[in-house]
Amino acid sequence: MAMLPFRPTPFFAQKNRAFWNLQLGGWGGVFLLRTMSAFANGQPWDFLLVILITTITGFSISLVLSVGYRQLINRRPLVTWGATAIILAFAVSLYAFIDSWVLDLYRPDSEAGFAQRFFGLFFVDLTLLGAWSALYYAINFFLQVEEQADRLERLEAQATSAQLAMLRYQLNPHFLFNTLNSISTLVLLKQTEPANAMLTRLSSFLRHTLVTQPGGKVTLAQEVETLKLYLGIEKMRFEERLRTDFQIDEDAAKACLPAMLLQPLVENAIKYAVSPQEEGARISLSARIVGQRLRIAVSDTGPGMQSDNRGQTLPDAITGSDSVSTGVGLANIRDRLAQAYGDDHLFEIRSPARGGFTVIIELPFEEAEENPSPGAAPTPVTDQTVAPLLPPATARHPIGT
Repeated sequence: MAMLPFRPTPFFAQKNRAFWNLQLGGWGGVFLLRTMSAFANGQPWDFLLVILITTITGFSISLVLSVGYRQLINRRPLVTWGATAIILAFAVSLYAFIDSWVLDLYRPDSEAGFAQRFFGLFFVDLTLLGAWSALYYAINFFLQVEEQADRLERLEAQATSAQLAMLRYQLNPHFLFNTLNSISTLVLLKQTEPANAMLTRLSSFLRHTLVTQPGGKVTLAQEVETLKLYLGIEKMRFEERLRTDFQIDEDAAKACLPAMLLQPLVENAIKYAVSPQEEGARISLSARIVGQRLRIAVSDTGPGMQSDNRGQTLPDAITGSDSVSTGVGLANIRDRLAQAYGDDHLFEIRSPARGGFTVIIELPFEEAEENPSPGAAPTPVTDQTVAPLLPPATARHPIGT
């Protein structure tokens, strides 16, 4: 899963440009407002020069304030607000002093004294620079909160990716051991054709497992082709004891689901249904579209949950309660479904008293893109069983390659 980039509010994507845009727009608005007020009060045209000087003065003082505020914004609150109050008071006093001096030069014969004019303008400039300071801190605090929220989202995404990677790499070590042991036995018996076919399928299966991005999705047709690789390997070990049946509707084959989602179900079926029974068992996988949902059922003809170690005795249908232990494979799937779909999925286990074990999964239907990624199944999966690796003539063409 790719790391989420930091994407602030578009206007502030470039902070320097946004600052200057706000500076020019804000102080331009102040100039326009003062100009309209002056003309409304019957001031002459040359009074525009006074307004221009005071506006440029405020613009310049706010630039100096921004430098100081930038150093204070990440300090402790007491330091930030205390120093801001002192700096703001000094800046307002300087602004009022310059305004009073400019007005004194413009109207030297005014009856109002310098001190009276200074205190009169002090509160006006305090309102202006105070509003500017509040806006400066508000915008920067907003950007910091947004950046922290995005950083938290990235950390959550990384945690999810790590969890999915952990779930993906929970490949049964017994499967690898048994497969490599079978290959070694075939090599010792000089049965190179089936050994090569078995090794090729194992390589293809592991390559798919390792290359697939954690959290990535594949079509159901691709998932079934991967299952064929896995079942083709196990077919050599169990021969006729392992029987398979796929019933995949054409529309369902195009649906997307998390990669390697069904492999633990088939692995459980082999471990608890095929392996302990002398006659073996049949593993069936069916998939169809029900409304806007993809419904998948994986079942076996084994002894069922009541007679094996897949969990405690359960009712005929449960929805995956965490209070019941149903093995690493089923917990793996439950966790991955929760990560990918939240509550918008169904995970149901059925184990009738007469035997057998069925897992039903329902997901939102997501159709694959028109141009499939490399390795996608070229045609929809039809009803078929996995062919045995022997005789050697069929072993030359491993499933999915």
